[in-house]
This record gives sequence, C-alpha cells and structure tokens, in this order.
Amino acid sequence: MEIKIYYQDTDCGGVVYYANYLTYFERARTEWLAEKGVSVKNLAKQGILFVVAHAEIDYKSPAKYGETIIIQTQLDSAVGVRLELSYRIEEKEMKRLIATGKTMLVCVNSNLKPQRISDDIVKKLKL
Repeated sequence: MEIKIYYQDTDCGGVVYYANYLTYFERARTEWLAEKGVSVKNLAKQGILFVVAHAEIDYKSPAKYGETIIIQTQLDSAVGVRLELSYRIEEKEMKRLIATGKTMLVCVNSNLKPQRISDDIVKKLKL
C-alpha cells in the first residue's frame, strides 16, 4: 500500500509524527484484509471484531513531508483468537527502510468477549 506524506502527518520539523505509524499500520491492515476477501465492515455487521491487543514499532529512518511510503503487511500467525501481523515501511523512491512493526489482534464478539477466528477467515488470510 502506498501513502503520500502530507504536512498534517508531520511534526514541526517535517518528520512523520511517531504515533502516525500506528495509523499507517491500520490502513495497510484494512487494505490487506480486503485483498484477502475479508471485509472489516462486513465482519462488524456479523458481530466479529478484531481489536489490537499489542503493537510495536522499530523506527529505522525518518519519513518526511512530501515522500511516498510503501507499507507491506504479512501474516505471521492466526491461531485461536489471535492474529499476528508484521509490517515493513519503505520510502518508495530510494527503497530506504523507514520502520518495521508488529501487531497482535484478538478476535472478539459484539460484547467484546474473545472468540475463535473462524476457519473460513483463517483460510482466506493464509492464501
């Protein structure tokens, strides 16, 4: 997924504000799920939600105003109620590594109680 860095994404020095990487992970994850045939919106209508239980980011190089970044999303595991994903962010033109990260999501029902990820969803994610 590509994202162009706008002024609103940056701090006063023109560098992407550190917390925005979590937003970028969220966007990339949602797009990745859609590419796999898993609609977050449709799952929510069925009372199936994924909530972030853990996130980590390793910053390697600053992304700056005007740059375009590429975010790659990868499934690490989908077991029981947990979904673990990893991310790699690179600057598009020079392929400079910007950041890597991971998120662990937990599948919950509409009452926010953990529930096993369906075999159908796991199958789609592993394709």
